[in-house]
Amino acid sequence: MAAPLTQATGRRKRAVARIRFRHGTGQVTVNGRQDEDYFPSRSHRMTYMEPLRLTNTHEAYDIDVNVHGGGANGQAGALRLGIARGLVSLDPQLRDILKQAGFLTRDDRKKESKKYGLKKARKAPQYSKR
Repeated sequence: MAAPLTQATGRRKRAVARIRFRHGTGQVTVNGRQDEDYFPSRSHRMTYMEPLRLTNTHEAYDIDVNVHGGGANGQAGALRLGIARGLVSLDPQLRDILKQAGFLTRDDRKKESKKYGLKKARKAPQYSKR
């Protein structure tokens, strides 16, 4: 296996994606599986392929991804951020296009933590007057 051109990391909620770019034909491998097998939902595949489609580089690189944590939505978002960061490190001229589309901004929203005395983060136990 050839040495990677660049490596990048993307995060979203609890998901972390480590991405390696190689010259190739546009194959995306997620945790050793084809991306269609790992993400059967078409909307998730569209989410992380957007930076490649926007910059017309979807057939220029093979992408190997190691992703863990979170759910499918968070993993797809982490993958999108990592791919965008990797593209910028490969070609700094793509930064303006990706930044304008909002792909280089990390979405820092996370699940709010549960508080003691409550059932969830904000849901209180049922109040009974009598």
